[in-house]
Formats: sequence, structure tokens, C-alpha cells
Amino acid sequence: MASGVVTQQYARDLPGSDIPDATNPLLNLLTNTLVLHQTIPYLPISSLLNLAATSPSFRDLLLRRTPGVFRHLDLTRVKTAQFDIDGGIDHGGEIWRNVQVDENLTEDDFYSGPLRGIFQSIRRRDILHHVQTLVLDGLSVTAEFCNDILVDPSLRVRILSIRDVKNLNERKLMQSLRYACRSTRPDDTPRLKGLYVFGARDAPALTAPSPVRQNGAVRGGTNISIGWNHKSQHALKESIHSEGDDWYHKRGRTIGRHIADGWAETLLDCREVIKFDAVLCTGPRHQNSPAFGKTRVTPSGGVESPWGVATFALGGCASCGSAPEGFTVYGESPAEQLPLLAPVPLHSSTIKAATCPTPYIRPEKREETHKFVPRCLECIRERYCFSCDQWWCEACYQVPSRHELNAQHVHIVDQTNGMVDHELAAFEPSNLKKPKIKRSCWECEHNCLECIANTQKLCKGCGGGYCIIHYEGSTLTLCDWCSRRRGRRSRELY
Repeated sequence: MASGVVTQQYARDLPGSDIPDATNPLLNLLTNTLVLHQTIPYLPISSLLNLAATSPSFRDLLLRRTPGVFRHLDLTRVKTAQFDIDGGIDHGGEIWRNVQVDENLTEDDFYSGPLRGIFQSIRRRDILHHVQTLVLDGLSVTAEFCNDILVDPSLRVRILSIRDVKNLNERKLMQSLRYACRSTRPDDTPRLKGLYVFGARDAPALTAPSPVRQNGAVRGGTNISIGWNHKSQHALKESIHSEGDDWYHKRGRTIGRHIADGWAETLLDCREVIKFDAVLCTGPRHQNSPAFGKTRVTPSGGVESPWGVATFALGGCASCGSAPEGFTVYGESPAEQLPLLAPVPLHSSTIKAATCPTPYIRPEKREETHKFVPRCLECIRERYCFSCDQWWCEACYQVPSRHELNAQHVHIVDQTNGMVDHELAAFEPSNLKKPKIKRSCWECEHNCLECIANTQKLCKGCGGGYCIIHYEGSTLTLCDWCSRRRGRRSRELY
């Protein structure tokens, strides 16, 4: 039987290396490149620099001998990168230590001051040009700062994450992206290949609580509740991760934020150059859809947009199990139709790693196929149930128009045989369309008839309708008012 041989490469064994054989166990462990590259992405840049400053051996290992130490740079946990002006802008030089607030300060310099100061510092240390994955989620990032990352020839950033950032002018960012991806651009530009901008930033890693000391002794009683809270948060995080990846395994809304006008055109212009954490909607009403012009589409009543950004990931139609445009399947669909998946990959800076879904096994012990139907809200309006995630495609169901819905309540009766014709018209089966999706509660979204039957009830006390989800105190038979009233009566008897 053939067996593979795993070769472990040590930085101190490289040709020309003058690192002495130290007795430090941590140094001996990190000289194994496999352990080093698996550990480094989890450490902030401050910890790496502090470790490199402990001895010449660590400095030579991290800053000279080992490539890719600063390949993944996450600045979200760096204190000096935080943008906080609660104390007033006059204290900018004191808080940021990088921005001199004066009359010559531009808006971009003001809002991007913390990050520009950090960039100058790591550029002097000859670190910045090694960065290939840059995470700036939740920080103050301007469109001009993103443009500098796009056009700076000294930078090698391939994946950039700017989710939930502050002070970002999205219009200017769209212009910079479309200009960078123009057909007349120079060869091998832009170097940026992936941009996370639509989704929510990754949840911060949970840290173990430190023991509380009082009078030199550890307070164990107080720490018990803290420890259990930490364990429950960790279990919740693990359960969320076990649901699978967005788009491929989770159904429903994948992008919760508002999508500004112009992003669909930007994704269309950059589709062969830069990947995003969102894709274009493939509904039949859009020109990029394979089913455009082949399937009848109910008019929306407004201005039809030729393109749209998908904010929902759906499965197959509840009737036919498919969709007019087909599925987006990983491994079969074109690369420009695959979205970047969260979280940002730690151990690789390639688009292949960022778009590859993780293997997912359903509770029925069968492996889930990596496919989904990307749709925008307009393409599933009155087709999608927000409770059970079922939907009906255009080929199986046409949404009734307002005229058709009003016609269902009108019967034309002949005056000659008034009562007889009225009775016949009332009991005659109607050929008009019946809506599959309704909104019976103002606080609920549009739901299917089955979900409405499970949540909307008629009170046996007062005869009024109520929602068992949003009417607190209600039961399956009584509304909240009648339930409280009967409870008060029963207490008065005793």
C-alpha cells in the first residue's frame, strides 16, 4: 500500500539561516512552519510584534525567515484604529495620535486618520506589502482610503473586508470599483480580487473570563455564573456555525442591510474581476437571467430595474422543486455567479477558498447539495413565506392583480331570475386566481395560508381575530384581553 510522506520544514534548517538552536520550547514549536501558519492568523498584529521583540531568534523567525506571517491582517481589535469622537474633535490629536486637527484637515483625513496612521507605522516596519487579506470591519473607512488600496502598486491586498464600516461614501466607492475594472485598465490590475461589503461582520471571538480576586483569593461563587454564561454563548455560536454557510445552506434573507442604488450595475461591471459577498438576482424580470423573456412576470407597478442585487437565498419552488432560471450550483455555475462566503478565510487569501462552501450534513445524515436560487425582494414579493421559507416560482404561480382580487367578491345577477341566479353564482366554483401569500397581521410579514392558519386564531370569547405570536398573553383559544379577563375572574373567586 502506498503511503504519503509528510515533510516538515523548519525555518532554522533553511539554507543561510543563522538562528541558533534555542532551548525555548515556544521557539522550537513555532519553527515548525505547519504549526506557525496555523497559529498566526489567530494572533493580532500587536502580539506578533511583541513576540518578535522578545529575542533576536523570534525576530528573525517572524520578520525575516518566515514568509506570510502578516498575510492576514485584522485591525478590528486594534485600539488605535477605533474611531471615537465622543470627546470632541479638538482631542483628535490626543486620542488618535495620528491626526493633527487643523483648518487644513480634509474630511477624508479626518475620518480615515486612525487607519492611515496605522498604515504608515506598519509600512515603516516593511510589513504592509506582505498583507494579502485585510479586515477593517466596523472601523472608520472612507471611499478615498479604499481607492488608495485599489490603485497603490506597493500593496498586494487580494481580499478586503469593510462590512459595517462607518463614514463610507458608497457612491464614490462604486465609482472607484467600476473605474478599476474598466476594460482599458492596465494588465494585472486591480490586485484586489474579493470585497466583503454587504454582509454583517463576523462575531468577535469569545474569550475566557479571568478569575476575580478578592483579598488575594479567587472568588469562585461569582465566577461560576460568568463561566456558565461563557459556555452558553460558546454553545450558541457553535450552533449558529453548525447551520452551514449563508446562501448555500441557510434559507431566507441573507443580506439585511439596505442596498443602495447602483450596486447592481457595479457588480455587473466587476463580475469578471472582483468577487463580492453578494450576487445578482437571477429572477426572470432581470436582463441577466437565463429565463428573461421566457417566463411571464407579474408587473410590479413601479419602474422595472434591469438588474438587482440578490438579498434572499431560496431553495426549490414549493410546487415544482426548481426555478425558471435554475439553481446556482457550486462547481457547475460560472465563477462570477458564486458569492464570497463568511467568515473571511484565515489560512488562505485566494478566491477559491473564499467561495468554497463547507461540507454540510443534514440531521437526516445526508450531505446537502451546494445550490441555491438568488432572488431580490421584488422578485419574490407575494411569492415567499417569511415563516416557513417556502416560495412559488413564476412558472407555477402568477400573483393575482388587484383587479382580479376585487372581482372575486362581485357577482353579476340577472334581474329576471334574481334569487336563483344569485344562488347559482354564489355556489359556482370560481376560475379566478387565489393568492397563496397574504398578510393577516400588521406585525407579521407576508406568510403562506398554512402558516397563517397556525398563527392567526379566532377568539372563542369575543369572536375577534388575533395573532398568537404578537399578542402577548393570548392562548390558542382566547385573545390576550379575554385571557387576562378570565384569569382575573378566577382569582376573584378565591
